[in-house]
Amino acid sequence: MDPLSALQKFREYFESYVPLTDEEWQALSQYLTVDTLKKKKFYVEAGKVCDQIGLMVKGAVRYYHVKDGEEITGYFSFENEMLSSYKSFLKRSPAANYIQALEDSVIVNLSHKNLQQACTNPLLGFKMERFGRLIAEHYLICYEERVTSFITQSPEERYSQLLETGGEALYRIPQHYIANFLGITPVSLSRIRRRIMKISA
Repeated sequence: MDPLSALQKFREYFESYVPLTDEEWQALSQYLTVDTLKKKKFYVEAGKVCDQIGLMVKGAVRYYHVKDGEEITGYFSFENEMLSSYKSFLKRSPAANYIQALEDSVIVNLSHKNLQQACTNPLLGFKMERFGRLIAEHYLICYEERVTSFITQSPEERYSQLLETGGEALYRIPQHYIANFLGITPVSLSRIRRRIMKISA
């Protein structure tokens, strides 16, 4: 994906929350970088401060923690989703988790330093603050829904929801990561996938 197309996707995402004039977009785009994250490379590493927030415009990543030497998958980000270790990014504290590319990915990034500069830019300040608040509200709702789903939904229902956001990408990434996220075995996940495919057929 060429950088201009990637930046356009960021603009479309931003404007789904807050409209921008061409002049405002020109100012904002100066603070953005378009970066490639190769498969298995890390966007965030535990113990290091996360210095950027990004929009995934192509690819997929996995969020995971390591406990007693075992990797525990907590979430995924797919195309047109924001990604970061938000607590680390905002508080400037070491991240507790890893974010790793599951395939070659393209991400439009905004560094912590550039975010501060964008927020103090007279042309952008109000809209950056509003975007930040709306994004925070969106991900707070997502987090609450995710926690609730583990209490109220079956693994099959949670997998169906994951299909809605991940789509075809779910079939390109190792299935044991998805099973780990759902809290089931790979064998159980295979059964769920077969049932869903029969229903869809």
